[in-house]
Amino acid sequence: MNPALAALLLGATCIALSPIFVRVSEAGPTATAFWRVALAVPVLWILYFLKAKSTGRRYSGKWPLLLAAGVAFAGDLGFWHSSIKFTSVANSTLLANLASIFVTLAAWIFLRQRPSGVFLAGLAAALAGVALLVHTSVEFSATGLIGDALGVVTAMFYAGYILTVKALRDRGETTLYLMAVTSTITAIFLFPAALASGDEMLPQSAFGWWMLVGLALISHAAGQGLIAYALASLPAAFSSVSLLF
Repeated sequence: MNPALAALLLGATCIALSPIFVRVSEAGPTATAFWRVALAVPVLWILYFLKAKSTGRRYSGKWPLLLAAGVAFAGDLGFWHSSIKFTSVANSTLLANLASIFVTLAAWIFLRQRPSGVFLAGLAAALAGVALLVHTSVEFSATGLIGDALGVVTAMFYAGYILTVKALRDRGETTLYLMAVTSTITAIFLFPAALASGDEMLPQSAFGWWMLVGLALISHAAGQGLIAYALASLPAAFSSVSLLF
């Protein structure tokens, strides 16, 4: 198997665990999103400095993209974690991956990457499944539709994140530096949002802290890191649909 595709699917497996971590978290949704990145930041920076080469390779022109990626991921996590609290884990996860629609449209309009007929047929089949899930949510729970709507908003932010990460990787940015910087920016934006939300900020038990550590290291550092690594070699639209795995 192509190493990049293997990394993408392994990353998708890691992030697939995140809704479970969020559902059992003892902190509030936005606070959980903050801890997800905040606990990963020290690990990512330590790994970066351990792996960094002595020869400098910084590019000042990438900072707007790094900032955009961090802000997009903050929006992605904030809305997704709230979605998980209102609808089913399956719905929130799948709807968040509607990012494939927005990524495909953006790649088509701005990058002139016209999708093939087979690709569009597969995307249409996925959307038909999404429509069935949303219909079930309306019948299942009074809050299900709210959670599903938040999942769609999540998809918009995640599409922005995927496209900016793809642009950074195409410009030669390393995975560890990208992850360390964008995670730091995301944490900076999510901290005041968590405080303003009135969420329970701290877990009440050791189990609660371990769930946050698992979320930070497995779903964020490993999962998003593998996806960022894969985006250097795979098209953005293909990658976004493959994340439905």
